[in-house]
Amino acid sequence: MSINQSGWRPEMAEERRDTTVTATGNKALMLEEALIFEIGDTHTTGVDIADAAASASKLGGLERKAEIGLPGLSEPETVRHYTRLSRQNYAIDLGLFPLGSCTMKHNPRLNEKVARLPGFADIHPLAPIQCVQGALELIDQLAHWLVTLTGMHSVAMSPKAGAHGELCGILAIRAALEARGDTRKVVLVPESAHGTNPATAAFAGYAVDNIPANQDGRVDLAALKARLGPDVAAVMITNPNTCGLFERDMKAISDAVHAAGAFVYCDGANFNAIVGRVRPGDLGVDAMHINLHKTFSTPHGGGGPGSGPVVFSQALTPFAPLPFVEKAADGSFRLVEEETAEEHHGQSFGRMVAFHGQMGMFTRALSYILSHGADGLRQVAEDAVLNANYVLRSLDDVLDAPFGPSGPCMHEALFSDAGLAEGFTTLDIAKALIDEGYHPMTMYFPLVVHGAMLIEPTETESKAALDQFVMALRSVAERAKTGDQALKSAPHFAPRRRLDETLAARKPVLVWKEPALAEAAE
Repeated sequence: MSINQSGWRPEMAEERRDTTVTATGNKALMLEEALIFEIGDTHTTGVDIADAAASASKLGGLERKAEIGLPGLSEPETVRHYTRLSRQNYAIDLGLFPLGSCTMKHNPRLNEKVARLPGFADIHPLAPIQCVQGALELIDQLAHWLVTLTGMHSVAMSPKAGAHGELCGILAIRAALEARGDTRKVVLVPESAHGTNPATAAFAGYAVDNIPANQDGRVDLAALKARLGPDVAAVMITNPNTCGLFERDMKAISDAVHAAGAFVYCDGANFNAIVGRVRPGDLGVDAMHINLHKTFSTPHGGGGPGSGPVVFSQALTPFAPLPFVEKAADGSFRLVEEETAEEHHGQSFGRMVAFHGQMGMFTRALSYILSHGADGLRQVAEDAVLNANYVLRSLDDVLDAPFGPSGPCMHEALFSDAGLAEGFTTLDIAKALIDEGYHPMTMYFPLVVHGAMLIEPTETESKAALDQFVMALRSVAERAKTGDQALKSAPHFAPRRRLDETLAARKPVLVWKEPALAEAAE
């Protein structure tokens, strides 16, 4: 019986085809869970409520004409349902989350404690200024450190997320161009930039031209210079880029763009890899958003409250959005809601949102910055890069690393599906990782690499955690290289087996129907 370096044996392929079933559908503590509609009864409720007395309707003919159709569950049934569902979710509190380009790292509980302090957790956006001086001071202090860490001139705190921050930066650039009577209509976006970059430029009314990458996975400087001209308003560049590489020509790119009369927008989603080590302002950047959830460990959002502050160069500061916090001579703080004749926001393009920002994100981010200090933030970047390179070099003998030969990566390790057995793809690797207890890495992104697998271990993972993940991925990769057909039907141990993802995307079932009604509809 042969055992390879990862501990996987060929015999395991048969062992993993476990078809054992139980009467309940449960497997030990992995509980089978039906839809909430299948548990409850749409004709009853979980509580006894007396019929309401008849009264005249005030809805003007807009009353509901049919039953609402929600399942009636008792409180224990409801709690158990959602608790069992939560056990089927993967989370950073369960294990390493290898998503590339997303920076799913641990959020220190100290941050949560600070965010829940009275005066922060219960603050209201319409509270009188004199009642929220502490909150405004916190925003001002966080703004100070964001400007300091990036080497920029000012910061807009109100944008709600990374893409929202991109739009903020591009609108400031457009306002600056209009102020000098310039009608440039093109934004250049390299292949290695985040996908939101061209979408943002197009949303702001610009045409988008693509700039190719060179063989090292970085911006082709010659191609960029050749495309620069009087029609180019800006370049949107991600640095470090989506291949997990630092743009070594960043200063040369900025100089060329400025010489052509355009501006440099930097996607700062990957600032986690360089915080405390590199200041984007020193590289000629004019505007850059910072994802607080990526660099400063605020919650990732999941569609909820995000935060994407945007830092600006001196050239763009007068055009940044309102409002902003200002410290008065007497030490008090106020929100500047209107344009002023001063240099700071003197020609603001307006507002991004109704109010100033997301207080919970600000408190967590400042807590993270102050608890780490200057040396700690520098170590954040160093450890993030160290961990990514450890993953890269631990796997580049079994997985193809397209840019591995060109040197070390930054915070992300990039692999491709080249070298797998015929018919095996990145999707098979990802599905098999679920059986190993891991959420899959980012798949098929960036687009410049066929069958891309992008892994970001972050700085919060220990060597032991990385070793276990590497062992699991090596095992799956070696099976894919030897043509183990069991991978084609993975995952086998998840609550649900592999879906027909194409069919699910084209014909999604979005509404539950009672079986009898569903059969009648067919």
